[in-house]
Amino acid sequence: MSKQIRLGILTPSSNTALEPLTFQIISSIPNVSVHFSRFPVTGISLSAKGLAQFDHSIIIQAAELLAHAEVDMIGWSGTAAGWMGFESDERLCEAITKATGIPATTSVLALNKALDIFKVKKLGLVTPYLDDVQERIVKNYNAIGIEVTTETERHLRVVKNTDVALIGEDVLETLVGQVVEGGAEAVSTFCTNLIAAHKVELWEAKYGVPVLDTVTTVTWDMLKQCGVDTKAIKGWGRIFQEA
Repeated sequence: MSKQIRLGILTPSSNTALEPLTFQIISSIPNVSVHFSRFPVTGISLSAKGLAQFDHSIIIQAAELLAHAEVDMIGWSGTAAGWMGFESDERLCEAITKATGIPATTSVLALNKALDIFKVKKLGLVTPYLDDVQERIVKNYNAIGIEVTTETERHLRVVKNTDVALIGEDVLETLVGQVVEGGAEAVSTFCTNLIAAHKVELWEAKYGVPVLDTVTTVTWDMLKQCGVDTKAIKGWGRIFQEA
């Protein structure tokens, strides 16, 4: 009998997309279950209030609740490190493990691993965020040698997180197509409240590049670190088959 593996996922309180999508992604693996813990996040901005939502002490409290379930891995299914700096997620993972004894990863750190595996140097970035948030994300990727240009980024200037989940598939498909046309070698749908992960395989077939959704990336990395063969997950993108 295969060992039962429990994944613990940290979730923004206003997110309505990532839980059902994550359940669907792992549904073909009978020995893996997924469990969630929320902390307050209602909107995305660079205001003091917006940034304070991601204070590590608050996130660690939610992680400690997941530890009560004796999960094997903790993942932060969120993209705040995109604008707060990748080192912020590195410090968060260290703090979670120190507090709980459980290894941790995040959507953004996992995305960056996948970009390295696929040898991506020019990234298409599709987000719902405001101009200044997007500028921060673009700057952070350019700083690590992954080029994002005006031709390979699109953003929708949405602040309220519950509104993000209302963005239609047709809108997202148009934006994915535009950044590929702009020269992107891979595309990230970069927000875990975008309902996009289930469209990744279709977009990859249509546009011919890897599409790395941030709900998907953290799930993939957690499974890999727990020793799960991700090739069993079909229909959710090249990341599970090739990375």
